[in-house]
Amino acid sequence: MTRFSLFILGLFLAGPAQAADGAAVHERLLTLDSHIDIPRDWATDEMDPSHETDHQADLVKMKKGGLDAAFFIAYVGQGEMTPEALDAGRRESFGKLLAVHRMAERYPDLVAVARTPDDVRAIVGSGRIAALIGMENAWPVGDDLDWLRWAWEGGVRYVTITHNGHNQFGDSAQPLPRLGDAETRHDGLSEKGEELVAEMNRLGIMVDVSHTAESTTLDAARLSRAPVIASHSAVKALCDVPRNLSDKGLKAIAATGGVVQIVAYDSYILKDGPEEAQARASAIEEFQKTHDRAALTATMAALDKTYGRATVSQFVDHIDYAVKLIGIDHVGIASDFGGGGGIDGWNDASQSGNVTAELLKRGYSETDIGKLWSGNILHVLGEVEDLAKRQAGAPLH
Repeated sequence: MTRFSLFILGLFLAGPAQAADGAAVHERLLTLDSHIDIPRDWATDEMDPSHETDHQADLVKMKKGGLDAAFFIAYVGQGEMTPEALDAGRRESFGKLLAVHRMAERYPDLVAVARTPDDVRAIVGSGRIAALIGMENAWPVGDDLDWLRWAWEGGVRYVTITHNGHNQFGDSAQPLPRLGDAETRHDGLSEKGEELVAEMNRLGIMVDVSHTAESTTLDAARLSRAPVIASHSAVKALCDVPRNLSDKGLKAIAATGGVVQIVAYDSYILKDGPEEAQARASAIEEFQKTHDRAALTATMAALDKTYGRATVSQFVDHIDYAVKLIGIDHVGIASDFGGGGGIDGWNDASQSGNVTAELLKRGYSETDIGKLWSGNILHVLGEVEDLAKRQAGAPLH
């Protein structure tokens, strides 16, 4: 039986009463997706998220799916350590950060920018979507850690140390041969990376170890004075790919009081065969050069049709594993919509209720599902903020 057949069978096995109960529970929860990528033209006339778009997570789909909040991501792919490349990277990163604010300014009745857990609860309580901001790849910071202050003031509340490719702060789980990467550059965090972690702790920015090499993950967990997160990763024991977290990595993050946001990314849930892996990697690499999202979407859809996709049930297998290993208080949920994420049953934000339904079917209580959907990540955000206040001796705002 194919993956898709198993998914459809699961839908038929869930009766109408069970589905209705799941919808009611989902409606009561505060749901937060910790990783949604946005394009350069987000919140413009060309890409208006107040209407249904071809993006997996616009404001319409989020409302339809009962998705109350999200970290919208200022992502920049890894480039060279040259002044010209860094300048371009900074402009792109801040352009996406500003796009989140532009969205809130253009559609104030639909969405507002959140900086704290209290902001999230207040905005969602007002009937609007809470938009938080994450920065994926610290490379554009360059050598100037003051740049992090500007990011924090702009609302950035987590920074991913690396993306694909080593940078000046640490080693990536996926070195980039085109940039001359060897298997390792720093054997974990560099000295600059240690300073980066300390500065994020000081400011109140969550340290994110998704995309990092295990050595970098372990260094960050050891050195951070605040809880550490993985904003969008899955479990290596179930799908042995470089981007996923080993048991050692999972435990190290949990030991900081942090949280692992399990990501609904097909090839991190089920390992691709060699041909499929190469085809998907080539598509992502091409997208990083061209930023042609329509072409990426079409290519991935064709590959999905050829090879099939992971299902919500298989995604929740990763949640189950992590919960059993490190505890319910250290696990959360991420989609990576707009960045390659999406699985059968949760391919866009309008289908978010299917995750809740599967968790209920597995026997999770409403309280525990609430922790997975938002409680844990908001708790960590609050802890990071509190540490920054204590270090400063006064509130940050």
